[in-house]
Order: sequence, then structure tokens, then C-alpha cells
Amino acid sequence: MIAVDKPAQRVIFINRFYPPDISATSQMLGGIAPRLAALGYDVAVLTSRLRYDNPKANLPASETLAGVLVKRVWTTRFGRSGLAGRAVDYLTFYWSIIWALLGTARRGSVVVVKTDPPLLALICAPIAWLKGASLVNWLQDVFPEVASALGTGGLPKPVHAVVAKLRDATCRSAAANVVLSEQMRLFFTRRGLSADAFTIIPNWADDQLIAPVRATDTALRQRLGWASSFVVGYSGNLGRAHDYGTLLKAAELLRADPDIKFLMIGGGAGMVELQSAVREQGLDNFQFLPYQSESDLGDALGTSDLHLLCLKPSMEGLIVPSKLYGILAAGRPALFWGDTSGDVATDLRKFQAGLSVPMGDASGLAHAIRALQQNASLRDQLGVNARNAFLSFYTREQSAAAWCRLLASLPQRH
Repeated sequence: MIAVDKPAQRVIFINRFYPPDISATSQMLGGIAPRLAALGYDVAVLTSRLRYDNPKANLPASETLAGVLVKRVWTTRFGRSGLAGRAVDYLTFYWSIIWALLGTARRGSVVVVKTDPPLLALICAPIAWLKGASLVNWLQDVFPEVASALGTGGLPKPVHAVVAKLRDATCRSAAANVVLSEQMRLFFTRRGLSADAFTIIPNWADDQLIAPVRATDTALRQRLGWASSFVVGYSGNLGRAHDYGTLLKAAELLRADPDIKFLMIGGGAGMVELQSAVREQGLDNFQFLPYQSESDLGDALGTSDLHLLCLKPSMEGLIVPSKLYGILAAGRPALFWGDTSGDVATDLRKFQAGLSVPMGDASGLAHAIRALQQNASLRDQLGVNARNAFLSFYTREQSAAAWCRLLASLPQRH
């Protein structure tokens, strides 16, 4: 157990989703907040009443979960089906959070602001200052640059420049800024911000829920009837920051091998488009499933012999795929396509836990899948390396310890 000499009087986390929601940002926050509460921190979470996968959900307005006071504010419920509706959901969340934070923060509080919805710190920073609280930015991604890099929904250039400067100002005024990787910190230092203002705390996975298992022993694999197949899995969001074209072409190259199966678990705009393309091209080597419950996550990740993940090169330094940590926890090799000098590819090389190919190299991706299919000893060794890397760097306890160290340092930083 981590020892805390002087716990903060109150730590207030703000994010649009929180458990029982199962989205990535929700899981990260839902693991850390109860850990801090158990250590004596007075922890509150300000969030919405929605679920990422169900905008019609109506979670309780207030409850205490595992020692954490959860206050859920009202928002509209258009969901993720359209950009206009999503924007309205964001705006109503901003408005409700203003009043919730005014009523929750007090002098000496620590206000930890995540990045869903984007640029939430621009709303919260003035309130933290007004209430005499310390601001901590927890940057899961970097806006407005993400929207511009995606090529859809970006701000006009003059507006983008102003918003980016305001975002930088919140980082300068904050007591601390938490980023996920060295590439993300480097992005901010290139904009003239001090590297000392940014602390790297990677995301994590739950070593109690996810552990190495024999793929053929999993309930999902048996249910699919794939006992003798080589299963290539993808688990999580496949959105606009990801590329499915390379995978689709690689699957076409491998369609003649009936033993290779692609298991796609999750959602997102790219997942919907990939499913449509698979259907149009008559590929029968794919199986699509929705997000799995938290209790089934270990079984679902253990079903695949090899896991896939990707990120468009333009997103490096702006987003870090959190699905990597679940793959490492499951003790499975990873196969990444994207920037082969980026965060994920660098980690896979460093830990010898997987392979990487450039985005667009479908033949290279197909060749890597085939090579790992045919070399069980290599797969096993990469899987062992993956689990060792996870236990060394990416457990929830290690992340909670890093947060405790950061919170203890805030008076000196501020």
C-alpha cells in the first residue's frame, strides 16, 4: 500500500464519463479515483449522466462509489452519431460543469481536468483560480490540434491559433500537467512550454482483471468455435484517428487462409465503416462484436493469439492508444501499423513485445501476421516480454503511486 503523509484536502476530477461507463477515459479515471480515496484523499468526480455507448442512459445524479463522491450533471443526449449533436452535448456539459465546480471546489482543493470534452480546462481554470484551488491538466489528447490533424471538424486557422494559445496558457498557469508519453511532452516543449511543467504518467490496465491465459481456454473462443484458428484481435475504439484501410487490404491478402480469423471488438466510426467494407467485399474471415463488459475483458483479450493497434502518423504526440496496456497485460504480442518511430512502435521495440509496420504497408502487415502465425515460439516470447513490461511499468498501483507523488509535490510546484 502506498503511504501518503499529507493527503490533499479535496481532489476533484472532471471528465464527461465515469463508471459504470466503460470507455477508455472512464476506465482510467475509475481506477485511480478510488485508489486515492482509499489512501485518505477526499475525492469527488464531476461527470455526466450518460454512457459513451448509450447516450440515453440516465445514471444517478449523485452517489458514492468506492469512497468517491460522484456528481453527475445534466447534459443533452444526442450522442456520437453526428458532429452537431456532439457539439451540443459538449456545450451543455461545459455549462453544467461551471455551476457544479463552483459548488464543489474550495480553497486548497486540487482540480484535475481531463480532456473529454475537448478544452475543458479553458472553462475550469478561471473557476479554480477564483476558488483558490490548484489546477492539474490530465491531457489524454491534445486539442485543437487533434481536430485539425484529422481533417474534419477543425477550427478555422485564426480561431485555432487563439484557442491553442489559450490552451497553452492553462498549461502555464496549472500547478501541474500530466501527459501520457514523451512524444506528448515534446509536443508542448516545441511550443515553448517548459518540460518541467509536464509529468509523464502513462495509462494503465488492471492486473486483476487481465492476466495471461491459454487462448483456447477462453469462453469467447469456444463460443466462436475457433479452437484451431489463429485469431488476430482488435479491441477498443476504431475511430477517425485510426486507419482501417491497411488492415482491410492485409485481410484480403490473407483471405485464402481459412485458419486466420480477425476478431474486431469495440466501436467507433472506423469500425462501422470497416464492417461495411468487409460485407461489400465478401470477406468471411472477420467477426465483429460490441464492447465487452469489464468482467469479460480479460477473457476477450485472451481470446486472440495476436493483437492489433494503429494510429495515424499525424496523431503522434497528440494521442496515445490506451489499448496497448491491456494487450501487454494479457501477455499477447502486439502488431502496430502507423509511425514506426512513434510512441507505440518505440515501446514495442524497447520491450521486444511486438512488431510494427508503416501505415499503408498492407503486404508488410500481412507478412507479419503470417510470420507470427507460423512461429509459436516467437509469439510466446513476445507475449512473455509484454507481460513483464506491463508489470514493470503499467499497473494501476504504479499509476496511483505516481499520482500520489504528484499531488504531494503540488504545494512546492504551485
